[in-house]
Formats: sequence, structure tokens, C-alpha cells
Amino acid sequence: MFRTDNPESIGVIFYSGIKTPNVNSTKRTGFFLGPALFILLYFFFPEDIISPQAPKVIALAAWMLTWWITEAAPLPVTAFLPMIGFPFMGVMKISESTAPYADPIIFLFMGGFMLALALEKHKLHERIALKLIRLTGTSGNGIIFGFMMATAFISMWISNSATAMMMLPIGISVVHLTLNNASLPGNISNKGQRNFATGLMLCIGYASSLGGLATIIGTPPNVIFVAMLNDFFGIKVSFVQWLIIGFPVAMLLVLVTYFMVTRIILPNGLKKIEGSAELFEKRLKDLGPMRKEEKLVLIIFSITASLWIFSSLINDLFNFDLLNDTSIAVMGGLAMFLMPVDFGKGKFVLHWSDTEKLAWGILFLFGGGLCLAKGLDKSGIVQAVGQWIAGQNEYTIWLTLLLIVISLVLTELMSNTAVVNVFVPVAFGIASVMEVNPILLGLPITLAAGVSVMMPMATPPNAIVFSSGYIRIQDMIKVGAWLNLVSLIIIWIFSITVVEWLFG
Repeated sequence: MFRTDNPESIGVIFYSGIKTPNVNSTKRTGFFLGPALFILLYFFFPEDIISPQAPKVIALAAWMLTWWITEAAPLPVTAFLPMIGFPFMGVMKISESTAPYADPIIFLFMGGFMLALALEKHKLHERIALKLIRLTGTSGNGIIFGFMMATAFISMWISNSATAMMMLPIGISVVHLTLNNASLPGNISNKGQRNFATGLMLCIGYASSLGGLATIIGTPPNVIFVAMLNDFFGIKVSFVQWLIIGFPVAMLLVLVTYFMVTRIILPNGLKKIEGSAELFEKRLKDLGPMRKEEKLVLIIFSITASLWIFSSLINDLFNFDLLNDTSIAVMGGLAMFLMPVDFGKGKFVLHWSDTEKLAWGILFLFGGGLCLAKGLDKSGIVQAVGQWIAGQNEYTIWLTLLLIVISLVLTELMSNTAVVNVFVPVAFGIASVMEVNPILLGLPITLAAGVSVMMPMATPPNAIVFSSGYIRIQDMIKVGAWLNLVSLIIIWIFSITVVEWLFG
């Protein structure tokens, strides 16, 4: 657990994840179970049920899924299995199996990562967050609202985990102010202070995840879904189209979460927290006046975001099709490396050495998921599962509800990227058989996969805020259960209204 008696000394949180007594045995078991399932299914799965290629793909999918769930090997390492396995088993050629690892959507996310690196390196995201928090007042609920808005906004553009890591020390500093820098997490006797501390930590974690739903680059499941949709059906979802759906869903979920936590489940009743305004001012003062580097990052970031929003209008105006989400992201990322801060000294906004912090593993994880999805499609598995489910149902709003429920349950038990990698191709198969737009089934699953709120290990932001020591597991489960129910209703209503209107 993270703990400190001196809030002013909080700078970096050394977080290694939530440890459980059985984590090592789980990994060891998974390490051998994955290959064992592969061998069993490869040799004993009937070939005549689907296609001769199906047992090979199912066997490798079982291996990958086992390792993804148990984390027996690093997730990106597991993602390379289909690149080698499919050509070796004759499912597809090496040129076909490597292509998904260079999918345009991966470069979209890479460009987004570069923009995020610049924001983090020059602490522009922290300045934005502090200014937003400062606007919402110094009452207990006002501070929680400010943290949620700032966290959700930052999470729209940078990693959910990085957002939680950035906001947590600021949040803990504020909690210490309410406790007069005396009590430790386990010794808070005042119910209002305890509810404030727990509520603030939970809201930082939840807003880090929910804010990512708003944009294509906000969280990995969004990117994977958009890439699969293009690969399977040649359908492109633009940045603006996603924003029309993702932004209101994300903001509604953030507002509902705030209301449930502060008014119903964990009301704190704190009218004003003495010293909080001074703390925010001190943090901003420590950042100093806006430096040239920050201004350059803000300019490039603003231009990039504007191009994402107005790319269609610009293309139509000049009668060309040069601008798309991927090219804009890469141009924005490259501009960070090419924009000089001091040309004479060779100083630029970003240097290539900064990319050591870039989440390369996530990019490989995308590629592995896309490659697996391609194998599931090529072997006829997606179509077979789709035909079976379609035979039991017809397309109604209740089928959408069922898929959302399944996604919400799965995302509490396994990685949300794994949920999308495995479940979305199945939804596409159902859509093909029912002859409906695949977005109507795939998008609700993807949005639901981003709502991992019940367990500390469900998603990194949950684990990060749980490490503060201010959250009891029962609090997270209680709030998360209600939030899952509300998320189910909101995502379902948007799916049968706005999504139907936009893509039906």
C-alpha cells in the first residue's frame, strides 16, 4: 500500500500492482496450461465441425487467452504468438500474419502516444488539471467534482494508467489536508473525512477509465474495435463520429458516478477544506509561468485536435483525401520531434530518447489482437459462432442488452483489451448472419469493456488508487456494482438511439 505522512513530499509513487498470495502460482499454472490446451485442442478438436483450419486457430486462441488472463507471460509477448504460429500451422502466410502489426490504427495510437509524451514531459497536463480543479471550489464535493472533470479530460488524450498515476499524489495531498496531516488511512474515525478520502480515490480511478471512452485514442479497446471494423468490413469510424457517441457516454457516466459517490453511497458533508486552495496555488506556483515548451506543446496539440475534428470539412474544401485520423496523429507526433525549443542548442520539444517511455508493448498487443481476429475470421470460426447465436436470436434491442451484460461481466475478470479482441469478432459474425451493421453490436461491447470498476485488479487505474490505502475492497465492489448497472443502462440507451441513428 502507498502511504506517506508528509503530503508535501509526494512526488513519485512506486507502484508494482496489487499482490495476492496466489499470483505466482497462478502465473506458473497458466504458463503450462496455455501450451497444454494448445496441444489438446490442436490434436483432438474435430476438423469437420467448422473447417480444417479451425482447430489450429482455436488451439492458439486458447493458449493466448490463458496467458492473457493469468499473465503467465508479458501481454505483448503473448501477442506475438499468432505472428509465428499461424504461418507455422499453415493458417496464413507470414506476409498476412505480420500485416496486422502495421495496421494504420496502430500508427494512430502511436501518434497519440507521442502527443501524450510531450504533454507529460513538460507537465502541461498537470497545469491543465490543477487549473480545472481550482475552478470547482474547496468543499468536499467540489474538490471531488474538480478531480473527476480534470482526470476525465486528461484521460481522453493520454493513458488511463498515466492519468491515475498523475492525479493520485495530488489527491492524497488534499486528503491529508482534511485529516490535518495526522491520521493514516486505517485510523480515520470521522465518517465524513473517511467517505471523502475513499470517494476521492475511487473517483480518480473511475474517471481515469471513463474519460478514455470519449475518444478513439482514449483507451486501447476503442482502437482495437475501430481497427477490426475496418479490417473485417472496410468501415471507417472517424474521430468525430466516435466523439459524438463516446463523449456524451463518458461524461454521463462521470456525472452519474460523482452523484452516486458523493450523494448516495459515500456522502462526506465537508463544507470547506481549509488549505486546499492554497495547496492548488502552491502546486501551480511550483510549475512556474507557462514555459516556451508548454506553449509549443499546446499549439501542436490544439492543431492536431482541430484537424481531427475538421478533417472531413478540410478534405471536402480542397477536394483531396489526404487528412485522416492516422495521418493527423502521426503528423502531430512528428511535429513534437521537429519543433525547436532552442535550435542553436539542438533542443526540441521531444527527443528520440523520450520514446523509451512510449508504450511500445501496447502497440504490439494491438497487432496480436488484430492478427488473432484475422485468424478467427479466415478459419470460419467467427461466422460459425455468429450463425449459431443468430439461430437462437433475432436482432432486437434485447440482443444488444445481452452483449453489453456479457462484456461488463468479462471485463471484471480479464483485460478489457482481451475482451474486445475475443468478443468483438464474435459480434461481427452475429452481425454478418443477421445482416445488420456490425457497429450496432460491436460498439456497445467495446464501450462496456472500458467500464472496469468493481475490482482492484480489473484495470490498472483501479489498482493504482487502491494502493493508496484509503479504499476498502467492499467499497469498490459496492460502488462498482451500482456503476455497472448504471453503465449498462446508459450504454444500452445510447446504443439503441444515437448509435442506431448514426450507423443504422
